[in-house]
Amino acid sequence: MDKQQLLKDYKKQEDKICLSQVLDKIEFSKTREKLEYTDFLDMYQVSLVENFLRKIKFENYQLYGGYEDAERKILVIYPEKYDSKMLEKNYNKILKIVRITLSEEEQGKYSHRNYLGGIVKLGLKREKVGDIIVYNEGADIITLEDFADILKAQLPTLTRFENGKVEINEIQNLQKREIKIEEVKIIVPSFRLDNFVSDLAKTSRSKAVQIIEQERVFVNGQNETKASKAIKVNDIITIRGKGRFVIKGISGTTRSGRNVVVIEKFI
Repeated sequence: MDKQQLLKDYKKQEDKICLSQVLDKIEFSKTREKLEYTDFLDMYQVSLVENFLRKIKFENYQLYGGYEDAERKILVIYPEKYDSKMLEKNYNKILKIVRITLSEEEQGKYSHRNYLGGIVKLGLKREKVGDIIVYNEGADIITLEDFADILKAQLPTLTRFENGKVEINEIQNLQKREIKIEEVKIIVPSFRLDNFVSDLAKTSRSKAVQIIEQERVFVNGQNETKASKAIKVNDIITIRGKGRFVIKGISGTTRSGRNVVVIEKFI
């Protein structure tokens, strides 16, 4: 495997480092005949890695975040001998849940930002933590198995969680995410991506272009950096820090010829 040759088209150093680590995992899995996995990848890295593996025609992998539609995922590389049952069995060993159950007085008080902010404040490694599922009674934090004990020990030192209960649980016991959808209508001059980002992120067109160029926008799970990307009905647009949106259809046009578009917003 000529690593330099495979990575020659990637200009960003952080991309090269990420993909180099992926190639190392592939090599380790092949030579040791065992399952290998990465730390959690964010949405940009998931898109980068998935496209790279497709490019080099490598198929023995899965991207897994603990539940369907997870944003942060680990890359699992497995030998030929593995079947789906063996993979599922290993997932239960690789990932765990650190569950925070808040005291009655604190319930319903904290958002995703509060839980993530606590992890950051403690100086814990973000790449060891996956999605955070927030519900009224507390939150389930998906984490790598070897990091669960550290998280369990550190979280109660924060004032916001000191009266709660922190415990480690199995990934199959993950609290189901309560999906709330709000239907809204927006008006766009055309179906260019920057028009949608501008309205959905409630910002100017020029700022929307910057957000796209900063690699914060995903269309159907793939990172998109072209402001002129044509958007279609049923496309899913995710803007990091702003949310996920489904393009449901066109309900009409304004007198000036602009499109009135129905959007489902996940809240």
